Amino acid sequence: MPRVIRRRGSAGLVRSVRGLLGASFFIAGMAHPTLGFGQNSPKPSCAKPLYLTFDTGHMDIAPLVAEVLNRQKVRVTFFAANERTRTGDGSLGAHWAPWWKARAAEGHEFASHTWDHAYWRGDLKGVEPRFRIRPSAGAFAGREFTWDAKQYCANVAYAAERLQDHTGKKPLPLFRAPGGKTSPKLLAVAKACGFEHVGWSPAGFLGDELPSETAPNEALLKKALADIRAGDILLAHLGIWSRKDPWAPAVLEPLIVGLKERGFCFATLREHPAYQGWIAAHGR
Repeated sequence: MPRVIRRRGSAGLVRSVRGLLGASFFIAGMAHPTLGFGQNSPKPSCAKPLYLTFDTGHMDIAPLVAEVLNRQKVRVTFFAANERTRTGDGSLGAHWAPWWKARAAEGHEFASHTWDHAYWRGDLKGVEPRFRIRPSAGAFAGREFTWDAKQYCANVAYAAERLQDHTGKKPLPLFRAPGGKTSPKLLAVAKACGFEHVGWSPAGFLGDELPSETAPNEALLKKALADIRAGDILLAHLGIWSRKDPWAPAVLEPLIVGLKERGFCFATLREHPAYQGWIAAHGR
């Protein structure tokens, strides 16, 4: 069974995207449709904010991403799982600990992506919530398990605890389910454990997971610059194994520069009006 670890008495919890460029595309984890800037929402830090987020990946491009963000003075929110990497012992292993600590010193924010990058595959019938879960990282990657609420909570919480170990900074009480795949029952379990789910906006899917043969970097950049709107949550990754022409080296800095030229600015999810109240209420 995948690691379900409890530490410090924690009770915490806890892409699929098809077709872009031409055909309509499906976003499994896009941001909740009610997210936005209502009259009673806290004011954002600038007039046209964007919320750039990164999920973990093979980490080869992580140093480049950090360099670009630092040069452009952009702070982001990282969602981390202990994924397989090309260098080191996992994206939340000891090898990458100094990298995470340096990002915390630069003012970035952090949140859980589940420890085992554990995909929700379905709800099971019964009085108590149980889920079919398939990790894509760790010793049990690719196998399917049945987890109850306590097991799912522990797996999400452990990623947050490791982030805190590495950064010295409490992660936000937020999480992103791998692939954005959830159910109402799973979201209720997560919320009861102290974690609010964060997806991404439709235009915020930046396409770095798509095959470069059908979604070249130039087309992805053009689409993002045309479609992104104020308040959008943007999604990219710290390396996608299957993409032959990496996205970040070609697109990340031109995208940031182009969005700034259009009057946008960047903030972390700590400043997002839909999550500020939750973060304040949960003491993170």
